[in-house]
Amino acid sequence: MTIQTGDKLPDATFVKVTENGPEQVTTADYFKGRKVALFSVPGAFTPTCSAKHLPGFVDKADELKAKGVDEIVCTAVNDAFVMGAWSKGANATDSVTMLADGNGAFADAVGLTMDGTAFGMGKRGQRFSMIVNDGVVEQLNVEAPGEFRVSSADHMLEQL
Repeated sequence: MTIQTGDKLPDATFVKVTENGPEQVTTADYFKGRKVALFSVPGAFTPTCSAKHLPGFVDKADELKAKGVDEIVCTAVNDAFVMGAWSKGANATDSVTMLADGNGAFADAVGLTMDGTAFGMGKRGQRFSMIVNDGVVEQLNVEAPGEFRVSSADHMLEQL
């Protein structure tokens, strides 16, 4: 079943990219007591993700925070080292926190996986965004296959 607006995030563990190396964090602890703009991409370094999705959140970080967002988080079914390299390459380290979903446990738990085997990518998370307030989904924006519109930073700003 796919997560819905009003649902609490399910239990899952991410690997947070930090300056001191990978650090495991749980959804229960990480999203507790704050408002988070979370977006998921099919993969780090992929064309739309690198050219539009991540840069949009980097560019709009101050505007999102001015509207009450405490943190901006990007997740993908990639390992923490790939996510860390992508963050550095995109100049995102100061504005977007990378949470690696290396085994796809979070994507599975929220019911938002996609089959990328035709592209040699295996199981991945779909492209989506959500506003999570104290662990509860306030807004959920899931893209249709091949699209990039409703999960963008611009769309999220309109919702806040």
